[in-house]
Amino acid sequence: MIRPAVAADAPAIAAIWNPVIRDTVITFNPVEKTVEEIAALIADSDAGDWGFLVAETEGAVRGFARYFQFRGGFGYARSMEHTLYLDPQAQGRGLGHALMDALEAHARNRGRRMLIGGITGDNAASLRFHAARGFAEVGRIPDAGWKFGRFHTLVLMQKLL
Repeated sequence: MIRPAVAADAPAIAAIWNPVIRDTVITFNPVEKTVEEIAALIADSDAGDWGFLVAETEGAVRGFARYFQFRGGFGYARSMEHTLYLDPQAQGRGLGHALMDALEAHARNRGRRMLIGGITGDNAASLRFHAARGFAEVGRIPDAGWKFGRFHTLVLMQKLL
């Protein structure tokens, strides 16, 4: 089941997100999220009418997806950046596609024009996932992010809604 995230989901979201932050270059951010920070992101998403969704199976959160304004200012009000992460045991079961379907529908229904993914150049699985969903590569920024003692390329992928 895909549903809107609520503050009570924050611990489960942290359990999915923090290993990605701590152990991979999938995100360049090296600082793990607290439960309180995630609850605040959920509240901010509600206030901004941005999507923050969870995928739940057997009563447990197995993944989440969210979008938020790509850059500040009114000129970017229809351009959204998104994030999607799954529990490793939930991968390969269609939950990522279900979350992205729901996130795209949420954004489209609110008049958003596009979703943008900022993807680490070494993250071949995410690049394939986005390409399969109709996202096009629109830019590469070499050495944009620093993590684990080296620079990483940022790939921007865009889908018009």
